[in-house]
Amino acid sequence: MSILKIEDLHTYFYSKSKQAFIRSVDGVSLQIAAGETLGIVGESGSGKSITALSIMGLIGAEPGVIAGKIGFKTNGIQKNLLQDINEYVKLSKQDHRIMAVKKKAKEWHRHTDRVMKKIRGKEIAMIFQDPKASMNPFITIGRQISEAVRLNTPIKNRREAKEKALYWLEQVKIDSARLRFNNYPYGLSGGMCQRAMIAMALASEPALLIADEPTTGLDATIQSKIVDLMAELKSVLGITMMLISHDIDVIKRLCDRVAVMYGGTVLEYGSARDILSADVETKFEDQINREFLHPYTSALLASVPSEDHVKGNKPLQAIEGDVLDTINIPRGCRFYRRCNRVNAAIEDKCQTVEPQLFQTGNQHQIRCWLYAA
Repeated sequence: MSILKIEDLHTYFYSKSKQAFIRSVDGVSLQIAAGETLGIVGESGSGKSITALSIMGLIGAEPGVIAGKIGFKTNGIQKNLLQDINEYVKLSKQDHRIMAVKKKAKEWHRHTDRVMKKIRGKEIAMIFQDPKASMNPFITIGRQISEAVRLNTPIKNRREAKEKALYWLEQVKIDSARLRFNNYPYGLSGGMCQRAMIAMALASEPALLIADEPTTGLDATIQSKIVDLMAELKSVLGITMMLISHDIDVIKRLCDRVAVMYGGTVLEYGSARDILSADVETKFEDQINREFLHPYTSALLASVPSEDHVKGNKPLQAIEGDVLDTINIPRGCRFYRRCNRVNAAIEDKCQTVEPQLFQTGNQHQIRCWLYAA
């Protein structure tokens, strides 16, 4: 059963200097089953975080979310988080591309706040990249977690909420939880503050947890401990999670399924085992096996440092060219200009027609003309 199902999501921003749309999320479709962890990987600017913020209804700049469907199911009730968006947005299209947008922004934000009021923080919780910037610096972490408990669970008594907050601080393995309860965010280390943020997200007992780069900015030792903590919470609590990360090893360890994003859309989607298998390095040397990965996914995995790079002085493989400018998205394949696997049979299509997500195996999809047959 899918808890979250995103269909053809578009989130755009407008660049006044260039008089054009920044197509940050441009036709994303994903789904997450109950108890599953979906990992989203890709270079900076690929649309990962904007997808997460679109789900949470936290896009402030205009025009923001302009089209799509975000289906969310909890307690047997199906909701569309973008319900009635067509009443607030009018799109002008040419050759299936959005050329102009007219949006009733204020009315849409009021509508979104009504829809998300009982969902944001309660049924869907989010862990942000910078925990210290995401927590109130003038309120102790214990009080912030207690307030989350009282707002989003049946517990309303202050003393009971405090005990529940202490329980979650202990669950995330904060040393001396009762002492830390009265600390302010600025009085905690980065790792401790991230644990407190995880505790606050889990205290609401959400159906879905979104973690956006939860290990960014932490040193290697603390990163490892946070990943260990999340792996344990996943095993013990069976939480449903969307995990956004640049770290392929983190995705490999925690995720059941993976979506590879580039230029605002999904280029590959399937099980973590299929996409990030342990023998992946042989796939770069064996042309036959390489055919089972999108060229962009292959390039991403080849750029991950390994023991061979350190001990054998093996050079890292870089992806040629620059990340796609989502203002000037080409009509063909978004990765075409950086791809090293284009051949004469598909070159014309690669330049002029964007491929769909082709099914290449059991629930494995790849957006590439190499797989059209």
